[in-house]
Amino acid sequence: MRRVVSLYLPTWATDRIRRRAGRPPEGEPAPLVTALPDHGRRIIADVDLAARRLGILPGMTVTRARSMAPELQVVDADPEGDLEGLRRLALWAGKRYSPVVAADPPDGVWIDITGCAHLYDGEAPMLKDMMRRILASGTACQAAVADTAGCAHAVARMVPSGRPSIIEANGARKALSILPISALRIEPGVADELRRMGFDRVEQLISQPRAPLAKRFGRQLYKRLDQALGQLPEPIEPIFAAEVPRVRRGLLEPIGTADAFTQVIGDLAGDIVGLMVKAGVGARSLDLYFQRVDGHCQAVRVGTATPTRDTKHLTKLLAQRLDTVDPGLGIEAMTLVASLVQPMAASQVGSILTSDRRGPDLAAIVDTLANRFGARQLYRPQAHESTMPERGVKYVSAMAPSSGAAWDDDLPRPSRMIVPPEQVEVMAMVPDHPPAMFIWRGKRHRVAQADGPERLHGEWWREGGHEADNPQSVRDYFQIETTTGGRYWLFRLGDGERASSGPMKWFIHGAFA
Repeated sequence: MRRVVSLYLPTWATDRIRRRAGRPPEGEPAPLVTALPDHGRRIIADVDLAARRLGILPGMTVTRARSMAPELQVVDADPEGDLEGLRRLALWAGKRYSPVVAADPPDGVWIDITGCAHLYDGEAPMLKDMMRRILASGTACQAAVADTAGCAHAVARMVPSGRPSIIEANGARKALSILPISALRIEPGVADELRRMGFDRVEQLISQPRAPLAKRFGRQLYKRLDQALGQLPEPIEPIFAAEVPRVRRGLLEPIGTADAFTQVIGDLAGDIVGLMVKAGVGARSLDLYFQRVDGHCQAVRVGTATPTRDTKHLTKLLAQRLDTVDPGLGIEAMTLVASLVQPMAASQVGSILTSDRRGPDLAAIVDTLANRFGARQLYRPQAHESTMPERGVKYVSAMAPSSGAAWDDDLPRPSRMIVPPEQVEVMAMVPDHPPAMFIWRGKRHRVAQADGPERLHGEWWREGGHEADNPQSVRDYFQIETTTGGRYWLFRLGDGERASSGPMKWFIHGAFA
């Protein structure tokens, strides 16, 4: 099911001006508008929220607006700059949320998030992240997601709820019914005339016979209605940064099989590798776009752990994502874009002086697993400097460089840590004797031999946690071997003598292999 986000930026032009001006002055800022010349006079093009509250609207002359608000700030409009700013915002969204993005002039952005919402644990968290980041930049924003671009566009502009609006699957008709006619992106004059005829809401237009109104107002009216209802396709033409490597294949006949896709992908990968070799870069992220005959555009994205220009490897990664593509009636064009590249020096691929026997390509294995299961599901443990065992390991990305930290061979740690440590009942002599017996999870264990204690002091400098609240607490660790052959790691919270050092309770923190 297709899902499209419409971002509505109601005061985009004036917000851009305020951001360029830097830090706003103290107190309530003066109303701000932009103006365009029109036959010897100046007409207001865009207004901010403060000016709108005073009754100043686009299309009003500057002279009249100043009579309503003498403190009004008037700045020359910059439509080209506003459009370029929308494109930059769309490209930012394309890097973070979905590869299929486009500007929606004069005050919006399209984002096709089909198949992308799971990366943010759902549509609601994704939209909240979008709005939070855009609002933090000083730009007013409203957002909606729906099955169709037209429905999302209408709800984002007509339902100013202050939070993201999510239209459930197959709910476009219900959501549109209560909205005004102007929500369909038709000409203002047509909307005004329809209102004079008694059509206030979209539901009245849906139930009305089409022929008389189509004859009077043309096909555009019902084209917009059918696009919003999902009965007519409305493709989103994605945009790309000018500097990124990009190759395209237009097909003589539409294709729809995996074998045909794989062959075209191989050709595209070879072409884009040639471009990257000339630029001295390698791909870290690739976006493959499929243009269907009905105008609908789909995309898949793959990433690599390290920069690469291996044609076979890139072809394999992209071919593994073909199961997410719906070819419909056929694909008529395919575009491959290296959306993220990094510098990559030339490398020796082979010679008669080198052996053909090579070790495993770890980066290729990581790429295959990450693109199948998700990059967040792939990580490796790494030693971390900490006095507390539970903080001695952190998880990093699979190809992250080594931190240089290592565990002390003289102080072995269990291969299996129990987090959090579990309390056990222990029979032991104080202050520094190891346990003679302990009960864990209802089972009694007799100790054959033990080594310890190894005393650890808490990290009192940390904010929060047991160490900060009890700076005098210590742990005495013992390596325990039971009569049945089990090897465990137990500790006593406290030094066995002073009550201020801990409650003298015993815990099991791990098991040795």
